[in-house]
Amino acid sequence: MQLSVLTSITGVLVLVWILELLRRQQLREKYAALWLGIGVVVAPLGFFPRVLDSTARRLGIASGASLVLFLGFLLVLLVCVHLSWETSRLEAETRTLAEDVAMMRAHLAEHHGFPIARASTDQSSLSDPEVRT
Repeated sequence: MQLSVLTSITGVLVLVWILELLRRQQLREKYAALWLGIGVVVAPLGFFPRVLDSTARRLGIASGASLVLFLGFLLVLLVCVHLSWETSRLEAETRTLAEDVAMMRAHLAEHHGFPIARASTDQSSLSDPEVRT
């Protein structure tokens, strides 16, 4: 099988997979737009590989494969930075929410007599029954 056919099939499969994830609501729209855009670009490049080679030559790059490798590396780098940013933002949000819950529990315990819930430990998971506290 030629590489151009494999590239086209891969691009179409990515598009179908992303649409299926969207349909099942397992992928948010803001992320799906990026992946759909990549699939829309990759699928035609497989059908028309000369477009990639001519674009690479116009940009001063030796071959279309080099351009694809560079763009792939750049994409992976940007996705990693974006995921790190999202993780940092979610960690801060989780910390804020945990602090808010702790303050609400303290307020309820102080003003309304609600007991403060303690973290439970699963005693059945201990390997030595003599060590239980």
